[in-house]
Amino acid sequence: MKIQVAADLLDGLVLALLDKKDYYGYALTQDIQKAISISESTMYPVLRRLRSSGYLTTYDQAYEGRNRRYYKITDEGRKHLNRVLEMWTNYKQSLDKIFFTSSKGDE
Repeated sequence: MKIQVAADLLDGLVLALLDKKDYYGYALTQDIQKAISISESTMYPVLRRLRSSGYLTTYDQAYEGRNRRYYKITDEGRKHLNRVLEMWTNYKQSLDKIFFTSSKGDE
């Protein structure tokens, strides 16, 4: 069974990786796929949206005769990452209350 990943959570995962280092698209997709199932065709629109929102910038770097487009988090991207982390923490805590709180004796 797969759990659908909401856009905010996907944004947070992308920004969290980019907060550690710059990535080119394919490598970023590969690292995200270690945590969730996502295709490149899904990842690139996310990257474009984050860039147009001002959360990412890009630069090109030559690699084996071709250019790779690298993504870099901005200060606004870090602020957005912190908002997503706060939302995630609150969401996770609410789910944990249901998943892990014993109902014994409440009947």
